Amino acid sequence: QVQVAESGGGLAQAGGSLRLSCVASVFVFSTRTQGWYRQAPGIQRELVASISSTGIANYADSVEGRFTISRDNAKKTVYLQMSSLKPEDTAVYYCNVNVGSTNADRYWGQGTQVTVSS
Repeated sequence: QVQVAESGGGLAQAGGSLRLSCVASVFVFSTRTQGWYRQAPGIQRELVASISSTGIANYADSVEGRFTISRDNAKKTVYLQMSSLKPEDTAVYYCNVNVGSTNADRYWGQGTQVTVSS
């Protein structure tokens, strides 16, 4: 059974930092792009950052230069280092683990709340 577990969320002040971690119990991990999404109340879930199997990262314009995504394939873990946090970063952050090329090969964690106070 696939399990995806996020951790590291919490409360931070504007300008502060948080680091999210996502551990996946999957067989295929290193050869697939992995990503972080977020969803604020009343807003559609959006892609925050993704990292390819070769380590190429892509970011949403809103977090470019402030967030850094990384991965440790040996640990089947994806990280999201968030710095210079803003109140508008407040959302539930979800890890998306891909093990194949179809939607059926995508797994989500339960989400971790990030709240940034001004």
